[in-house]
Order: sequence, then C-alpha cells, then structure tokens
Amino acid sequence: MIETRQRLGLVTGGSLLDGLEMKLDPGVSTEALRAGQYVVVEGQDHIFYTMITDVRLQSASPSIPIRPPADGDDLLRQVLAGEWTYVTLHLRPLLQLPLVGETDVDSAQVKTVPAHFAAAQRASEDDVSRVFGQQSARDRFHVGAPLDMDTPVCLNLSRFVERSNGIFGKTGTGKTFLTRLVLAGLCHKLPGEVVTLTFDMHNEYGGSARQEGSDRHVPGLKQLFGEQVAVMTLDEESSRRRGAPIDEVVQLAYDDIEPGDIIAMRGELGLSEAGCDTLSLLEGHFGDRWLWQLLHGDPEELVERIGGHLGAVLAARRKLARLAGKDFKRFLHPKLEGSARRAVDTLVKRLAERKQHVVLEFGQVTSLLSYLLVANVVTRKLYAEWVRRAEEFHASLRPQDKPPHLVICVEEAHKFLNPEAARQTSFGQIARELRKYFVSLLIVDQRPSGIDDEILSQLGTRITAQLNDDRDIAAVLAGTTGSAGLRVVLAGLDSKQQALIFGHAVPMPVVLKTRTYNDELFGEIGRIKADVEGTMSAGPDPWG
Repeated sequence: MIETRQRLGLVTGGSLLDGLEMKLDPGVSTEALRAGQYVVVEGQDHIFYTMITDVRLQSASPSIPIRPPADGDDLLRQVLAGEWTYVTLHLRPLLQLPLVGETDVDSAQVKTVPAHFAAAQRASEDDVSRVFGQQSARDRFHVGAPLDMDTPVCLNLSRFVERSNGIFGKTGTGKTFLTRLVLAGLCHKLPGEVVTLTFDMHNEYGGSARQEGSDRHVPGLKQLFGEQVAVMTLDEESSRRRGAPIDEVVQLAYDDIEPGDIIAMRGELGLSEAGCDTLSLLEGHFGDRWLWQLLHGDPEELVERIGGHLGAVLAARRKLARLAGKDFKRFLHPKLEGSARRAVDTLVKRLAERKQHVVLEFGQVTSLLSYLLVANVVTRKLYAEWVRRAEEFHASLRPQDKPPHLVICVEEAHKFLNPEAARQTSFGQIARELRKYFVSLLIVDQRPSGIDDEILSQLGTRITAQLNDDRDIAAVLAGTTGSAGLRVVLAGLDSKQQALIFGHAVPMPVVLKTRTYNDELFGEIGRIKADVEGTMSAGPDPWG
C-alpha cells in the first residue's frame, strides 16, 4: 500500500497535545495542499492518520522576508527554495493503527506520536477505504468522498443512530440535501431496525422536490422506498394540489394539547410566567377541556373556579387566540370524531408496529408557531409510547419486544432546544437520555449557537456545511478535541456540496464533497430512475 502514496515530506517536531510539524519536500507544490486533506505518517510500528490544519511559509533567516528577491530574480528564488525558504504543514493526528495486523478503527485512539523524520505521505484511496469501510457493508452508507479523491466515505449508521446528531450550515448550503441523503441511507440500510419521523416544514422530503438552483425535480423518500415510507399531511388540499403521495391526513383537537406544549413556545407567544401558571391551573381543574374553556369560557367564572387572576386569564386568552387563526384552522379543531380523532395514534402505530418511516408534511401551514405546536404534541406522544415499549422490553428481554430505534428529524431545532425550551420539551429529554429508550434526534439548523450547550455536547455526530458566524462555528465545535484546527478546516469549506463530518459515526473527522443526488444513488437505494430532464419513471426494483 505504501507505494501508492505520494511522499510530501518529513516530520520535524510536534507533540501529542499540539499536533505535528512537517517540513514539505522541495518540489512539492504548496498550492496543491489545503486544510482538511489527509496525510499518512509511517512510524516504526504504527501508521498515523493526520489532517492538514495549517500551511505555513518559513524562512531560515529573519533577513529574507525583509529583503526578498527582486521581481524576475528567479535564480535567487531557486537558490533560496528548500533550504533558506521552505514550507511546513501542521498536522492533527486522528488515528493510530498498527503497521501489521488489524484493529478496530472506531477505537483506534492516538496515544503517542511518530519519531523525528518519519516519512509523511498523501493518503491513498486504500487508506480511506481502510478507515471508513466499504459501502457494501450492511450498515455503511456512502455520503461523499474526500475533496481530492473519488473514494467513498461511509457513515456507520449503526453508530449514528445510537446518539442524537446534528446537521448544520447557513441558509443555501444544502442542509436539506444532506438530511435527505442521511434519511435515505437509514431507509435503505437498516429497514425494520430503524424508523424515522420527519417534520417536513417545507414539503421537501416525502414527494418529489425541486433541486435547489435548478428546475429539475428529484424523487422524495416515498418514490424511492414505496411502502416503507408513509406520507402524512396537515394540509390535504395543498398536498393534493402538489401531487404529493398522501397516505393519511393528520388533524389535532384541542384536547390533544397539554399546557407543556404551549409553555415550551412561551417565547414565540410572548406568554408571561403568570400566563404559564394560569394554563396549569386550568388543566388541573378542567382536564383535557382546559384549552376550550380558556378560549370560550367566561373569564370571570374561570377565575372564580381556578382561583387565578383575571388579568392573567385575559392575557393568556389573548395570546392563545392565535390558535384559532387561519393557519391553525387547517389542522386544529375544538373537537374531532372517528378516524380523524385517531390520526396521531395511527402515526404512532405506523412507526412502532408497521415499522414504516413517516414524513409529516405541513403543506401551506407555514407559520413557525404551527410547526412548533405540532412537533411538540406529536413528539410528546411518541416519546411516551417509546418509553412504555422500552420498559416492557427491558423487563422481558425478549427480542420481539424490542422497539425499532426511532430517529426524529426536526428543522429549526434551536426553537425546540434553546436553553429555556430544552428543559420543558420532549426534545430536550430525548437529546439528554440518548439511547436509553431507543429514541434519538436528527436536528437540522442554521443557528447552532441558539441550541442549549448541554444538548450540543450530547450530539454524537455533526455534519456541518459552511457557517460564517463565529458563534455558530464555536457552538458546533464546542467540546471537540483539536477544535482550533477544525475551525480552520470549517472556515475553508465552499458554500455548496462540501461538509465537515466528525463524531461517533466516523472514525475520524473528514471534509468531503457530498454525494450527488442522481441516478447512481437512486439505482442503489430505490425504485426510481430520474432522467436528465428531471422527469421520473419507474426503474427496476433493486430488491427484485
């Protein structure tokens, strides 16, 4: 394998804590190197996998930068190059593997450094395959390739679902594409073991969606995976108009809503502490009918019955009157009967019993408040169901009682997981309790700095596209070893189709060009073939 690598230079110093310094060989082009590329250092007994985090121009004499060669003095430049002027790379050690024999790359921590003058070489495609595994493996899914290679980089999906994870990036960097790619991998590689619920605020995951920056439409999860995926909608009229493949309509009744669902949105509603207390008093007295009583009951009579304050009741009614507005009337009703009343229960059964993936479309229900309310209500019910099923499984230890692992995908995650809301919602509980109840989050956000620090520290894997805000960059990298070097790498990402992935599901951080959402991908994972004009036609079933 060593002969397939290109030599770059020699290790000249460094430490386990600060990383390695490498002197670049004369003749190796500096401009062919960039932050995020892999360099392999061969020691006496181990191979060290490292990442370039800095490129530095050095000189052997302080007078050289003061009196540089004149324009056109190429001879002097050649004389100085290599000895008097040279280039060093700062390398961050990521993995340490034995030269002979196999080891588990997921646990191959760096515990020492190579000796002086160890040879440093550009990583080969074999090196990348050895570290990230083969896409033919049961739980490995190809998500892209290193920037200077065509070798697949694979996520370990079994490790990915063990913890909550995050996909971050500023607007327009392809977060939705990355999320769709990861969800497709979970559907394809772990059917029956993992189910996903996607709160599809912008109708981009279930049915076909327009590819950003073009008029081409790409297939959604329903077209790719058929009956493995159920598309449910809050807005039947909008979904029918768009030709979305709907399996069921979801409606909510007032008695589906608990005060906690509202209190978690107090910032969006402008609800005071006294208003929050009023909601709890109403529920304590009226039970499931608390919201109807607040919106339609006589305020003075309510105060007399619950012992609250008239001003607080009137203020709470005024704030929650938005729930009777036009956007909410599409899906929220004072009372529901029959199958409409059972729609959320059906959603839970699709996930827990049928082991289907569910995409919940919002149609033209576009207000953020609607999104927050629905996600809070549905996730609370799912969390309660999975806790019950997990406890039954832990009591019996029978394999048939084990619930599938549930991954809940939520956009605008900072609205659910900011420091105040994270303490009050099921989302915060899920992110903190990790795999105890077989539920984890896939949070998608352009403002990671708005997410509670404790929640961020619990994320297992972070997939990060370009970020510009220093606070967001610091939040994504918080608690990460060698974050200073990764900050340089993250700052160098292009705005399209590039991402930095690090954490539990990959053996070491990797900067990659994300996989293209095209025929090759569709042929591998689904039942659809998309042509270059953007139309879609049924292709051969890859499962026969």
